[in-house]
Amino acid sequence: MNIQQLYEFCHSKKGVTEHFPFDEDTLVFKVGGKMFCLASLKKFEEGNPFLNLKCNPERAIELREQYEAIKPGYHMSKTHWNSVYLNEELPSKMITDLINDSYGLVFSSLSKKIKESL
Repeated sequence: MNIQQLYEFCHSKKGVTEHFPFDEDTLVFKVGGKMFCLASLKKFEEGNPFLNLKCNPERAIELREQYEAIKPGYHMSKTHWNSVYLNEELPSKMITDLINDSYGLVFSSLSKKIKESL
């Protein structure tokens, strides 16, 4: 997945916005004002892309044990976030599933009022 594919995939979801809240490098995708995917543009340019994705804590541990390309979230809560390295053994379908899961976790945590406004 390249940065353009990531951009298009994330924006295909209901209510997604993009931001650069930390610096000019870290692209953050949000739904309802809450982050679900972070990516360093510089890492994509350098050929070492990874995403920080929200994950259920129990599943996060399982994924880290099963895949070398999934590590505790870089500069994030290690309990709720994983860093998913895109140039390693993960199939494209799994990457999109992990993005979908992250989006779903965040979307489901939104209030009814916010969900309806999206």
